[in-house]
Amino acid sequence: QVQLVESGGGLVQAGGSLRLSCVVSGNIFGMIVMGWYRQAPGEERELVADITSGGRTNYEDSVKGRFTIFRDNAKNTVFLQMNSLKPEDTAVYYCNLKIYDHSIVTHNYWGQGTQGAGSS
Repeated sequence: QVQLVESGGGLVQAGGSLRLSCVVSGNIFGMIVMGWYRQAPGEERELVADITSGGRTNYEDSVKGRFTIFRDNAKNTVFLQMNSLKPEDTAVYYCNLKIYDHSIVTHNYWGQGTQGAGSS
């Protein structure tokens, strides 16, 4: 059973920083992509950033230059460093893990979500 457990959310002043962590447990084989998504009230869930097994990263345009996704493979943990937070970054942040077989997603896992907010 694969489990994702997030931590590190909170409320900071605009311009502040937060670091989210997601610890993955369970047996995982194959090509994986780990990512962070967010969902603001009344909005759809959107991709914030993701990172492949090989370390290639991808960011949503509004967070480029402010957020950094990175992983510690030895600790099975993926992080999202969020700097220069803005009020519009306020959302519930979800950790996600996708397992691929070639280009097909065979498994898709979510964490429980953690609140992240940058107050004005």
